[in-house]
Amino acid sequence: MDARPRLPVSLLLGYGVGSVGTGMFTTVPGLLLLYFMTDTLGIPAGLAGWAVFVPKLWDVLIDPLVGTLSDRTRSRLGRRRPYLLAGGLLLPVFFAALFNVPVFASQRASFLYVAFAFLLAATAFAVFQVPYLAMPAEMTRDYHERTTLMAYRVAFMSAGVLTGGAAAPLLVQAGGGGRPGYALMGVVLGCVCLATLLGAFFATRRAPRLEHVESSLGFGQQLRAAAGNRPFFVLLAGYFLQLAALSCLLSAVPFYAKYVLRGNARTVTLLFACLIVPAMAAMPAWNLLSRRLGKLGSYALSTTAFAAINLSLLAGSPERSHLIYIQVVLLGLAYAGAQLFPFSMLPDTIHADQARSGLRREGAFTGVWTANEKTGMAVGALLAGLLLDFMGFKESVPGQVVSQTAHALVGIRIACAGLPPLLLLLSLPILRFYDLGPERLASLDREALLSKQGEA
Repeated sequence: MDARPRLPVSLLLGYGVGSVGTGMFTTVPGLLLLYFMTDTLGIPAGLAGWAVFVPKLWDVLIDPLVGTLSDRTRSRLGRRRPYLLAGGLLLPVFFAALFNVPVFASQRASFLYVAFAFLLAATAFAVFQVPYLAMPAEMTRDYHERTTLMAYRVAFMSAGVLTGGAAAPLLVQAGGGGRPGYALMGVVLGCVCLATLLGAFFATRRAPRLEHVESSLGFGQQLRAAAGNRPFFVLLAGYFLQLAALSCLLSAVPFYAKYVLRGNARTVTLLFACLIVPAMAAMPAWNLLSRRLGKLGSYALSTTAFAAINLSLLAGSPERSHLIYIQVVLLGLAYAGAQLFPFSMLPDTIHADQARSGLRREGAFTGVWTANEKTGMAVGALLAGLLLDFMGFKESVPGQVVSQTAHALVGIRIACAGLPPLLLLLSLPILRFYDLGPERLASLDREALLSKQGEA
């Protein structure tokens, strides 16, 4: 399917390292921002949920715009890499600022600061992430090599998730907790983010790429193209529900660790280590399994397993915390597949669009994809915040001891282990409509070739 030589391991590693930074940025606000606002800044849970959600609405506009701009860009660095450089320089600054909140006289001012800082960080993230995700469709057209490339990416992303999810709570604790602790965490992880994002920029200088093409899409045209590409639209819709599930789970984990397991920052770190280390180890196995079951079959299997194991966390308690860690290890094995396959299937849907239309518009599709990704994550965090607020969760600030009601504890359990499995299972009937396998792609390529020969 692709006459070009296989991608060298050095390029696979170099491309993948950028996902350490993107994984950290996706994880740390998803895990700690809601908790930071309620238990450090004293912002009510419902209002805090909106601070996470509203900036993501901006992404619905900015992500497709970045994708279109990268499609149309002319530069000696290619179409995508100028954006990797700009995003790699800006995101770490705004990431650090997000958790360095000045002392304001009112909760409203703190809310507005966090919302605006998160909007700036989300914009910088879009500048890097959208072109970054467009690159694999240009780097290889081989069906299985895309899964290998994405396996490297997801492995590095898992390292970023582990670094953010496990190290962030410990850094907060090392900095003395409260505002100083979060400020230290933001600066340290911002520096890590800077190194990894710029590492991907420099490491991909020799990656296969396409130069500027004239055909691209406006925002409305991008939405119509996405809706007209059935496999892309199906994958988009199913993954949206899964992202909302994952975000709801992430947002609830610190509350679950503190109020259900009666743990501390180390508990959150251990939970994340138990999730991500097995996920990284399982990535090659999922890659091999996909060659037997296909990408869609493996994706459905991993999603079902993730939902079932996640549901089992409803019964968590301090007395059986050792069993919780075993359950989370199993959850990590399923998480690996649930993260790998959407991103290995995305370049296939872009390949199908190019075969049908003859147009190269990778950035346009990844712009819609990342807007969907961020909206799904924002919806999950909002659902968690609104659910906690509805169930009577009481916000606090450092130095205060707050006793949560039985209803609030039930709300935490539902946000962590009830609602996410439901959203995951709802995605499966949607994904059944995905019909893009290697045979179908090969058929589309043959039809495109015959069409070109006919025109000649």
